[in-house]
Amino acid sequence: MEYKVPAQTRIGHVHLKVSDLQRSLDFYCGLLGFELMVTYGTDAAFISAGGYHHHIGLNTWHSKNSPPAPVQYPGLYHTAILYPTRKDLAMILKRLLDANVSFTGFADHGVSEALYLDDPDGNGVELYWDRPREEWPMDADGKLVMYTHRLDLPGLLKELDA
Repeated sequence: MEYKVPAQTRIGHVHLKVSDLQRSLDFYCGLLGFELMVTYGTDAAFISAGGYHHHIGLNTWHSKNSPPAPVQYPGLYHTAILYPTRKDLAMILKRLLDANVSFTGFADHGVSEALYLDDPDGNGVELYWDRPREEWPMDADGKLVMYTHRLDLPGLLKELDA
């Protein structure tokens, strides 16, 4: 019998191995704006958006002072952080540009617009917002079409003028 996960299922959190907990907290809380919820000694921390118990766990249990994993090794490709509106994405883009953060890419995927960067341990981070479902591109048969086109950064930043 075929089983499908319930449609209401969501990814609750991601838990990352990091090499330096404070450096990761500086990135995720200090730069991206997550809230520190709780720490476990000097080895682990749990952070959130909006007071949830945690969206991201960070620990050094097996990775303290370790170099990043090689790119070609299996593992997490990126953590995707979904912003509620296009204006919210524009706000974090401006904040990161002002902080001279290096990006690894920008994309318009049809269903979403995304900014890509790496955290201090080389873990990929995608910051994005979803277009309303009725705006998602569909082919002639009504099937979803996703693509990777250049993101209109000036257009995104104009959201801040609205």
